[in-house]
Amino acid sequence: MVEKIKEEKIVITGAGGMLGSDLSRVFPRAISLTHKQLDITDRDKVFLKISELKPDIVINAAAYTNVEGAEDEKEKADLLNSTAVLYLAEACRDTGAILVHYSTDYVFDGGKKTGYDESDIPNPLNAYGRSKLGGEQNILRTMDKYYVLRTSWLFGKKGKNFVDTITRLAKERSEIKVVDDQSGCPTFSYDLAMMTKNIIERKCPFGIYHVTNSGSCSWFEFAQEIVSVQKIECRVMPCSSKEYPSKVVRPKYSILNNNKIEKMPEWNDALRRYLSLKM
Repeated sequence: MVEKIKEEKIVITGAGGMLGSDLSRVFPRAISLTHKQLDITDRDKVFLKISELKPDIVINAAAYTNVEGAEDEKEKADLLNSTAVLYLAEACRDTGAILVHYSTDYVFDGGKKTGYDESDIPNPLNAYGRSKLGGEQNILRTMDKYYVLRTSWLFGKKGKNFVDTITRLAKERSEIKVVDDQSGCPTFSYDLAMMTKNIIERKCPFGIYHVTNSGSCSWFEFAQEIVSVQKIECRVMPCSSKEYPSKVVRPKYSILNNNKIEKMPEWNDALRRYLSLKM
């Protein structure tokens, strides 16, 4: 892949994760930093590294992503998803760098069946969503040169994701139950990385963007497609989220409407491309 952005220095934080690894592929000339190379929760190290490297753009893919874990580890989730983002925002502001940061559909309460626009007021229901909203707010309060990219239901080659979990369960069992009362937009991490590149290259206006694959579905419909595409002999049955009690309150409709950039490929097309990499 030929990278168009050659004159700008790009730093990727959280490069060892699912999204970070795809960003490193899409931006092969970027300085990719894993958690071991830069712990963004250490303010002094963040300021030192950013001042040393003097990047034009910092893409932050580091995050606490365990939604259930965040209920028990609120301080840990807040530190990585909110406080550490403040450190990055301050460091980028001081050096004049653009900050690209990823947020989530879980900043919304899920009461809007038609989906959420970029301008809708967030109202998170759980600790994870509150920690991610804190990160957004820290950026907006601190600097002007930013892209906050909200995404949802991420799946990709590296790291735990719903597609791989359903595939494993379907191969182990003759029948699985999946909740059908929560809807969202599945998103392929590689497509998200490519759209990030597109936004940066086109120098889109700074602000908040909703970046997901097109279309929406329930977890049940998503699971059905995962099993069908792979032709796994397993019956997928719908059920209510009440059948799987959880400490986490999840939004019922966390669909993100994209009103500011061109549409990304349909989620089922993205799913097929992802699965083709694993077959």
